[in-house]
Amino acid sequence: MAPLLTPNDGRLLQHRSFVAFWLARTSSGFGFQMLSIIVGWQIYSQTQSAFWLGMIGLVQFVPSLTLALWAGHIADQFDRRRVVMAGQVVEWVAIVLLAWLTWQGDAHVWVILGLIFVISCAKTIESPSMISMLPALVPKSILARATAANAVSGQAAQIVGPALGGFLYAAGADVVYAVTAGLYLASLMMVLTLKYEQAPPPRTPATLATLFAGVDFIRKRPDVLGVISLDLFAVLLGGATALLPIFAHDVLHTGPMGLGLLRSAPAVGALLVGFWLSRRALTRNVGMIMFMSVAGFGVATLCFAFSQWMWLSLLALFALGGCDMVSMVIRGSLVQLDTPDEMRGRVNAVNSIFINTSNQLGEFESGMLAAWLGAVPAAAIGGIGTLIVVALWMRWFPGLRHRQRLENS
Repeated sequence: MAPLLTPNDGRLLQHRSFVAFWLARTSSGFGFQMLSIIVGWQIYSQTQSAFWLGMIGLVQFVPSLTLALWAGHIADQFDRRRVVMAGQVVEWVAIVLLAWLTWQGDAHVWVILGLIFVISCAKTIESPSMISMLPALVPKSILARATAANAVSGQAAQIVGPALGGFLYAAGADVVYAVTAGLYLASLMMVLTLKYEQAPPPRTPATLATLFAGVDFIRKRPDVLGVISLDLFAVLLGGATALLPIFAHDVLHTGPMGLGLLRSAPAVGALLVGFWLSRRALTRNVGMIMFMSVAGFGVATLCFAFSQWMWLSLLALFALGGCDMVSMVIRGSLVQLDTPDEMRGRVNAVNSIFINTSNQLGEFESGMLAAWLGAVPAAAIGGIGTLIVVALWMRWFPGLRHRQRLENS
Protein backbone atom coordinates (compact mmCIF):
# COMPACT_ATOMS: atom_id res chain seq x y z
CA MET A 1 0.00 0.00 0.00
CA ALA A 2 3.05 2.29 0.05
CA PRO A 3 2.21 4.11 -3.20
CA LEU A 4 -1.02 5.33 -1.65
CA LEU A 5 0.90 7.33 0.94
CA THR A 6 2.98 10.48 0.64
CA PRO A 7 5.14 12.22 3.24
CA ASN A 8 2.84 15.25 3.39
CA ASP A 9 -0.57 13.75 2.79
CA GLY A 10 -1.94 10.33 3.84
CA ARG A 11 -5.58 11.19 3.25
CA LEU A 12 -6.10 8.83 0.30
CA LEU A 13 -6.43 5.87 2.63
CA GLN A 14 -9.13 7.69 4.59
CA HIS A 15 -11.44 7.59 1.57
CA ARG A 16 -12.90 4.10 1.63
CA SER A 17 -14.55 4.45 -1.73
CA PHE A 18 -11.20 5.30 -3.29
CA VAL A 19 -9.63 2.25 -1.65
CA ALA A 20 -12.43 0.05 -3.07
CA PHE A 21 -11.96 1.69 -6.47
CA TRP A 22 -8.19 1.14 -6.27
CA LEU A 23 -8.59 -2.53 -5.37
CA ALA A 24 -11.15 -3.08 -8.13
CA ARG A 25 -8.88 -1.49 -10.73
CA THR A 26 -5.91 -3.53 -9.49
CA SER A 27 -7.80 -6.81 -9.59
CA SER A 28 -9.35 -6.33 -13.02
CA GLY A 29 -6.06 -4.92 -14.36
CA PHE A 30 -4.22 -7.96 -13.01
CA GLY A 31 -6.71 -10.24 -14.74
CA PHE A 32 -6.62 -8.32 -18.02
CA GLN A 33 -2.83 -8.59 -18.22
CA MET A 34 -3.02 -12.34 -17.71
CA LEU A 35 -5.75 -12.52 -20.33
CA SER A 36 -3.83 -10.54 -22.94
CA ILE A 37 -0.62 -12.54 -22.66
CA ILE A 38 -2.41 -15.90 -22.91
CA VAL A 39 -4.60 -14.81 -25.82
CA GLY A 40 -1.52 -13.63 -27.73
CA TRP A 41 0.48 -16.78 -27.01
CA GLN A 42 -2.47 -19.09 -27.69
CA ILE A 43 -3.22 -17.50 -31.06
CA TYR A 44 0.43 -17.36 -32.14
CA SER A 45 0.88 -21.01 -31.12
CA GLN A 46 -2.04 -21.97 -33.36
CA THR A 47 -1.17 -19.78 -36.37
CA GLN A 48 2.53 -18.80 -36.21
CA SER A 49 1.34 -15.60 -37.90
CA ALA A 50 1.97 -11.92 -37.16
CA PHE A 51 -1.25 -11.18 -39.07
CA TRP A 52 -3.40 -12.94 -36.46
CA LEU A 53 -1.57 -11.16 -33.65
CA GLY A 54 -2.52 -7.93 -35.37
CA MET A 55 -6.14 -9.06 -35.52
CA ILE A 56 -6.24 -9.08 -31.71
CA GLY A 57 -5.64 -5.34 -31.79
CA LEU A 58 -8.23 -4.82 -34.51
CA VAL A 59 -11.09 -6.59 -32.70
CA GLN A 60 -10.34 -4.47 -29.63
CA PHE A 61 -10.10 -1.24 -31.61
CA VAL A 62 -13.42 -1.47 -33.50
CA PRO A 63 -15.65 -1.31 -30.37
CA SER A 64 -13.58 1.49 -28.88
CA LEU A 65 -14.08 3.55 -32.02
CA THR A 66 -17.78 2.85 -32.61
CA LEU A 67 -19.12 2.78 -29.03
CA ALA A 68 -16.96 5.24 -27.10
CA LEU A 69 -19.04 8.39 -27.64
CA TRP A 70 -22.20 6.55 -26.58
CA ALA A 71 -20.33 5.22 -23.55
CA GLY A 72 -19.35 8.76 -22.57
CA HIS A 73 -22.94 9.96 -22.88
CA ILE A 74 -24.08 7.03 -20.72
CA ALA A 75 -21.44 7.90 -18.11
CA ASP A 76 -22.83 11.44 -17.81
CA GLN A 77 -26.48 10.35 -17.76
CA PHE A 78 -26.62 7.29 -15.50
CA ASP A 79 -25.21 5.94 -12.27
CA ARG A 80 -21.57 5.34 -13.21
CA ARG A 81 -21.16 2.59 -10.64
CA ARG A 82 -24.01 0.57 -12.17
CA VAL A 83 -22.61 1.02 -15.65
CA VAL A 84 -19.25 -0.34 -14.46
CA MET A 85 -20.92 -3.30 -12.79
CA ALA A 86 -22.88 -4.20 -15.93
CA GLY A 87 -19.74 -4.06 -18.07
CA GLN A 88 -17.74 -6.23 -15.70
CA VAL A 89 -20.50 -8.85 -15.55
CA VAL A 90 -20.37 -9.21 -19.35
CA GLU A 91 -16.57 -9.42 -19.30
CA TRP A 92 -16.67 -12.07 -16.59
CA VAL A 93 -19.13 -14.24 -18.54
CA ALA A 94 -16.97 -14.02 -21.69
CA ILE A 95 -13.84 -15.03 -19.76
CA VAL A 96 -15.67 -17.99 -18.21
CA LEU A 97 -16.65 -19.07 -21.74
CA LEU A 98 -13.01 -18.80 -22.84
CA ALA A 99 -12.00 -21.06 -19.96
CA TRP A 100 -14.74 -23.59 -20.77
CA LEU A 101 -14.11 -23.72 -24.52
CA THR A 102 -10.35 -23.99 -24.03
CA TRP A 103 -10.86 -26.87 -21.60
CA GLN A 104 -13.11 -28.55 -24.17
CA GLY A 105 -10.57 -28.02 -26.96
CA ASP A 106 -12.95 -25.80 -28.97
CA ALA A 107 -11.16 -22.44 -28.54
CA HIS A 108 -10.23 -21.89 -32.18
CA VAL A 109 -8.83 -18.60 -33.43
CA TRP A 110 -12.15 -17.09 -34.53
CA VAL A 111 -13.83 -18.18 -31.28
CA ILE A 112 -11.13 -16.47 -29.21
CA LEU A 113 -11.29 -13.32 -31.31
CA GLY A 114 -15.09 -13.26 -31.07
CA LEU A 115 -15.05 -13.41 -27.27
CA ILE A 116 -12.28 -10.80 -27.10
CA PHE A 117 -14.55 -8.61 -29.23
CA VAL A 118 -17.38 -9.05 -26.67
CA ILE A 119 -15.01 -8.22 -23.81
CA SER A 120 -13.82 -5.15 -25.70
CA CYS A 121 -17.39 -3.93 -26.23
CA ALA A 122 -18.16 -4.25 -22.52
CA LYS A 123 -14.89 -2.61 -21.53
CA THR A 124 -15.56 0.30 -23.91
CA ILE A 125 -18.93 0.94 -22.25
CA GLU A 126 -17.45 0.57 -18.78
CA SER A 127 -14.26 2.63 -19.20
CA PRO A 128 -15.54 6.26 -19.26
CA SER A 129 -17.73 5.60 -16.21
CA MET A 130 -14.89 4.00 -14.28
CA ILE A 131 -12.40 6.77 -15.08
CA SER A 132 -14.94 9.52 -14.40
CA MET A 133 -15.67 8.17 -10.91
CA LEU A 134 -12.19 8.94 -9.61
CA PRO A 135 -12.53 12.75 -9.19
CA ALA A 136 -15.75 12.17 -7.21
CA LEU A 137 -14.02 9.85 -4.74
CA VAL A 138 -11.34 12.24 -3.45
CA PRO A 139 -10.99 16.01 -2.95
CA LYS A 140 -9.55 17.96 -5.85
CA SER A 141 -6.46 18.80 -3.81
CA ILE A 142 -5.25 15.21 -3.91
CA LEU A 143 -6.59 14.17 -7.32
CA ALA A 144 -3.14 14.19 -8.92
CA ARG A 145 -1.79 11.85 -6.26
CA ALA A 146 -4.86 9.65 -6.60
CA THR A 147 -4.23 9.49 -10.34
CA ALA A 148 -0.62 8.47 -9.71
CA ALA A 149 -1.64 5.87 -7.13
CA ASN A 150 -4.21 4.45 -9.53
CA ALA A 151 -1.63 4.28 -12.32
CA VAL A 152 0.89 2.59 -10.03
CA SER A 153 -1.63 -0.06 -8.99
CA GLY A 154 -2.25 -0.95 -12.62
CA GLN A 155 1.45 -1.21 -13.32
CA ALA A 156 1.96 -3.34 -10.21
CA ALA A 157 -0.66 -5.73 -11.55
CA GLN A 158 1.16 -5.84 -14.88
CA ILE A 159 4.39 -6.93 -13.20
CA VAL A 160 2.96 -10.08 -11.67
CA GLY A 161 0.09 -10.73 -14.09
CA PRO A 162 2.03 -11.53 -17.28
CA ALA A 163 4.73 -13.52 -15.47
CA LEU A 164 2.17 -15.52 -13.52
CA GLY A 165 0.09 -16.00 -16.67
CA GLY A 166 3.12 -17.44 -18.46
CA PHE A 167 3.92 -19.65 -15.47
CA LEU A 168 0.33 -20.96 -15.17
CA TYR A 169 0.23 -21.63 -18.91
CA ALA A 170 2.20 -24.80 -18.14
CA ALA A 171 -0.97 -26.10 -16.46
CA GLY A 172 -3.08 -25.12 -19.44
CA ALA A 173 -4.62 -21.98 -20.92
CA ASP A 174 -7.96 -22.96 -19.37
CA VAL A 175 -6.41 -22.64 -15.90
CA VAL A 176 -5.20 -19.11 -16.70
CA TYR A 177 -8.65 -18.13 -17.94
CA ALA A 178 -10.25 -19.55 -14.78
CA VAL A 179 -7.91 -17.53 -12.53
CA THR A 180 -8.63 -14.43 -14.62
CA ALA A 181 -12.38 -14.98 -14.18
CA GLY A 182 -11.84 -15.13 -10.43
CA LEU A 183 -9.99 -11.81 -10.46
CA TYR A 184 -12.77 -10.14 -12.45
CA LEU A 185 -15.32 -11.47 -9.96
CA ALA A 186 -13.28 -9.96 -7.12
CA SER A 187 -13.24 -6.62 -8.95
CA LEU A 188 -17.01 -6.75 -9.36
CA MET A 189 -17.45 -7.36 -5.62
CA MET A 190 -15.31 -4.31 -4.81
CA VAL A 191 -17.34 -2.11 -7.15
CA LEU A 192 -20.46 -3.27 -5.31
CA THR A 193 -19.07 -1.78 -2.07
CA LEU A 194 -18.07 1.53 -3.66
CA LYS A 195 -20.02 4.64 -2.61
CA TYR A 196 -19.84 8.12 -4.07
CA GLU A 197 -18.54 10.78 -1.69
CA GLN A 198 -19.72 13.58 -4.00
CA ALA A 199 -22.93 13.94 -5.95
CA PRO A 200 -22.87 12.66 -9.54
CA PRO A 201 -23.21 15.25 -12.33
CA PRO A 202 -26.74 16.41 -13.25
CA ARG A 203 -28.42 14.78 -16.26
CA THR A 204 -28.91 16.60 -19.54
CA PRO A 205 -31.17 15.70 -22.48
CA ALA A 206 -29.76 13.24 -25.02
CA THR A 207 -29.09 15.14 -28.24
CA LEU A 208 -26.53 15.03 -31.01
CA ALA A 209 -24.92 18.11 -29.48
CA THR A 210 -24.52 16.49 -26.06
CA LEU A 211 -23.21 13.28 -27.64
CA PHE A 212 -20.39 15.18 -29.35
CA ALA A 213 -19.90 17.73 -26.55
CA GLY A 214 -16.68 16.03 -25.48
CA VAL A 215 -15.22 16.45 -28.96
CA ASP A 216 -16.13 20.15 -28.98
CA PHE A 217 -14.70 20.64 -25.48
CA ILE A 218 -11.34 19.11 -26.43
CA ARG A 219 -11.17 20.99 -29.74
CA LYS A 220 -11.44 24.34 -27.93
CA ARG A 221 -8.71 23.57 -25.37
CA PRO A 222 -5.27 23.26 -27.00
CA ASP A 223 -3.56 21.74 -23.96
CA VAL A 224 -6.11 18.93 -23.68
CA LEU A 225 -6.06 18.34 -27.43
CA GLY A 226 -2.27 18.30 -27.41
CA VAL A 227 -1.82 15.68 -24.69
CA ILE A 228 -4.55 13.41 -26.05
CA SER A 229 -3.33 13.53 -29.65
CA LEU A 230 0.29 13.09 -28.54
CA ASP A 231 -0.66 9.82 -26.88
CA LEU A 232 -2.51 8.73 -30.02
CA PHE A 233 0.29 9.20 -32.52
CA ALA A 234 3.33 8.47 -30.35
CA VAL A 235 2.07 5.16 -28.97
CA LEU A 236 0.42 4.25 -32.27
CA LEU A 237 3.86 4.32 -33.88
CA GLY A 238 5.78 2.97 -30.89
CA GLY A 239 3.68 -0.14 -30.21
CA ALA A 240 6.54 -2.65 -30.16
CA THR A 241 5.02 -4.55 -27.24
CA ALA A 242 2.42 -6.01 -29.61
CA LEU A 243 5.27 -7.92 -31.25
CA LEU A 244 6.62 -9.43 -28.03
CA PRO A 245 5.48 -13.00 -28.87
CA ILE A 246 7.50 -12.79 -32.10
CA PHE A 247 10.58 -11.29 -30.41
CA ALA A 248 10.35 -13.88 -27.62
CA HIS A 249 9.93 -16.83 -29.99
CA ASP A 250 12.04 -15.88 -33.01
CA VAL A 251 14.62 -13.32 -31.84
CA LEU A 252 15.32 -14.08 -28.19
CA HIS A 253 14.41 -17.79 -28.42
CA THR A 254 12.49 -18.02 -25.16
CA GLY A 255 9.14 -19.53 -24.15
CA PRO A 256 5.97 -18.45 -22.32
CA MET A 257 7.86 -17.66 -19.11
CA GLY A 258 10.33 -15.47 -20.99
CA LEU A 259 7.45 -13.75 -22.75
CA GLY A 260 5.88 -13.08 -19.37
CA LEU A 261 9.11 -11.46 -18.17
CA LEU A 262 9.27 -9.30 -21.28
CA ARG A 263 5.67 -8.21 -20.77
CA SER A 264 6.42 -7.45 -17.11
CA ALA A 265 9.55 -5.37 -17.73
CA PRO A 266 7.73 -2.15 -18.80
CA ALA A 267 5.52 -2.44 -15.73
CA VAL A 268 8.54 -2.77 -13.43
CA GLY A 269 9.98 0.46 -14.81
CA ALA A 270 6.61 2.16 -14.57
CA LEU A 271 6.08 0.97 -11.01
CA LEU A 272 9.40 2.31 -9.73
CA VAL A 273 8.82 5.67 -11.41
CA GLY A 274 5.26 5.64 -10.09
CA PHE A 275 6.49 5.20 -6.51
CA TRP A 276 8.56 8.32 -6.98
CA LEU A 277 5.66 10.26 -8.52
CA SER A 278 3.31 9.28 -5.71
CA ARG A 279 5.70 10.82 -3.19
CA ARG A 280 6.80 13.91 -5.11
CA ALA A 281 4.49 16.39 -6.78
CA LEU A 282 5.30 17.64 -10.27
CA THR A 283 5.29 21.40 -9.74
CA ARG A 284 7.40 22.83 -12.58
CA ASN A 285 7.93 22.32 -16.32
CA VAL A 286 5.31 19.60 -16.59
CA GLY A 287 4.93 20.20 -20.33
CA MET A 288 8.61 19.69 -21.15
CA ILE A 289 8.83 16.75 -18.75
CA MET A 290 5.98 15.09 -20.63
CA PHE A 291 7.57 15.68 -24.04
CA MET A 292 10.97 14.39 -22.90
CA SER A 293 9.40 11.27 -21.39
CA VAL A 294 7.65 10.48 -24.69
CA ALA A 295 10.95 10.99 -26.51
CA GLY A 296 12.56 8.57 -24.06
CA PHE A 297 9.80 6.10 -24.93
CA GLY A 298 10.84 6.32 -28.59
CA VAL A 299 14.56 5.86 -27.84
CA ALA A 300 13.81 2.82 -25.67
CA THR A 301 11.70 1.35 -28.47
CA LEU A 302 14.63 1.70 -30.87
CA CYS A 303 16.97 0.00 -28.40
CA PHE A 304 14.56 -2.89 -27.97
CA ALA A 305 14.12 -3.28 -31.73
CA PHE A 306 17.82 -3.93 -32.35
CA SER A 307 18.56 -5.93 -29.20
CA GLN A 308 19.66 -9.54 -29.60
CA TRP A 309 20.10 -10.22 -25.90
CA MET A 310 17.47 -10.89 -23.27
CA TRP A 311 19.07 -8.62 -20.66
CA LEU A 312 19.25 -5.66 -23.03
CA SER A 313 15.67 -6.19 -24.21
CA LEU A 314 14.48 -6.25 -20.60
CA LEU A 315 16.43 -3.07 -19.83
CA ALA A 316 14.99 -1.27 -22.86
CA LEU A 317 11.44 -2.30 -21.93
CA PHE A 318 12.11 -1.23 -18.34
CA ALA A 319 13.08 2.27 -19.55
CA LEU A 320 10.12 2.34 -21.93
CA GLY A 321 7.72 1.68 -19.06
CA GLY A 322 9.29 4.31 -16.81
CA CYS A 323 9.06 7.00 -19.48
CA ASP A 324 5.47 6.05 -20.25
CA MET A 325 4.47 6.32 -16.58
CA VAL A 326 5.69 9.91 -16.37
CA SER A 327 3.77 11.00 -19.46
CA MET A 328 0.70 8.97 -18.46
CA VAL A 329 0.39 10.61 -15.03
CA ILE A 330 0.84 14.09 -16.48
CA ARG A 331 -1.66 13.47 -19.30
CA GLY A 332 -4.26 11.86 -17.06
CA SER A 333 -4.07 14.52 -14.34
CA LEU A 334 -4.13 17.38 -16.82
CA VAL A 335 -7.23 16.10 -18.61
CA GLN A 336 -9.13 15.46 -15.37
CA LEU A 337 -8.20 18.82 -13.82
CA ASP A 338 -9.03 20.81 -16.97
CA THR A 339 -12.47 19.17 -17.35
CA PRO A 340 -15.60 20.02 -15.29
CA ASP A 341 -17.28 17.05 -13.62
CA GLU A 342 -20.44 17.20 -15.72
CA MET A 343 -18.31 16.76 -18.87
CA ARG A 344 -15.87 14.10 -17.65
CA GLY A 345 -17.75 11.10 -19.04
CA ARG A 346 -17.84 12.49 -22.57
CA VAL A 347 -14.31 13.88 -22.47
CA ASN A 348 -12.95 10.63 -21.06
CA ALA A 349 -14.84 8.77 -23.78
CA VAL A 350 -13.08 10.78 -26.47
CA ASN A 351 -9.81 10.29 -24.61
CA SER A 352 -10.47 6.55 -24.55
CA ILE A 353 -10.85 6.57 -28.34
CA PHE A 354 -7.39 8.09 -28.61
CA ILE A 355 -5.91 5.72 -26.02
CA ASN A 356 -7.47 2.61 -27.54
CA THR A 357 -6.50 3.75 -31.00
CA SER A 358 -2.90 4.13 -29.91
CA ASN A 359 -2.92 0.74 -28.17
CA GLN A 360 -5.19 -1.59 -30.15
CA LEU A 361 -4.80 -0.02 -33.60
CA GLY A 362 -1.11 0.33 -32.81
CA GLU A 363 -0.99 -3.43 -32.27
CA PHE A 364 -2.73 -3.93 -35.61
CA GLU A 365 -0.33 -1.53 -37.35
CA SER A 366 2.68 -3.23 -35.78
CA GLY A 367 1.40 -6.68 -36.74
CA MET A 368 0.77 -5.67 -40.34
CA LEU A 369 4.14 -3.90 -40.64
CA ALA A 370 5.92 -6.89 -39.11
CA ALA A 371 4.17 -9.22 -41.54
CA TRP A 372 5.45 -7.13 -44.47
CA LEU A 373 8.92 -6.10 -43.26
CA GLY A 374 9.73 -8.26 -40.24
CA ALA A 375 9.48 -7.57 -36.52
CA VAL A 376 12.79 -5.73 -36.10
CA PRO A 377 12.23 -3.14 -38.89
CA ALA A 378 8.62 -2.64 -37.73
CA ALA A 379 9.69 -1.84 -34.16
CA ALA A 380 12.53 0.41 -35.34
CA ILE A 381 10.23 2.41 -37.62
CA GLY A 382 7.87 2.87 -34.69
CA GLY A 383 10.61 4.27 -32.46
CA ILE A 384 11.74 6.73 -35.10
CA GLY A 385 8.13 7.77 -35.74
CA THR A 386 7.63 8.49 -32.05
CA LEU A 387 10.60 10.87 -32.01
CA ILE A 388 9.27 12.69 -35.07
CA VAL A 389 5.86 13.09 -33.43
CA VAL A 390 7.43 14.60 -30.30
CA ALA A 391 9.30 17.17 -32.37
CA LEU A 392 6.16 18.14 -34.30
CA TRP A 393 3.94 18.40 -31.22
CA MET A 394 6.45 20.61 -29.40
CA ARG A 395 6.23 23.00 -32.34
CA TRP A 396 2.46 22.81 -32.85
CA PHE A 397 1.48 23.11 -29.15
CA PRO A 398 3.77 25.79 -27.67
CA GLY A 399 1.39 26.47 -24.78
CA LEU A 400 1.66 22.84 -23.72
CA ARG A 401 5.45 22.95 -24.09
CA HIS A 402 5.61 25.95 -21.74
CA ARG A 403 3.04 24.68 -19.24
CA GLN A 404 4.46 24.75 -15.72
CA ARG A 405 1.76 23.17 -13.51
CA LEU A 406 -0.86 20.44 -13.79
CA GLU A 407 -3.52 22.85 -12.52
CA ASN A 408 -4.45 25.38 -15.18
CA SER A 409 -4.26 28.41 -12.90
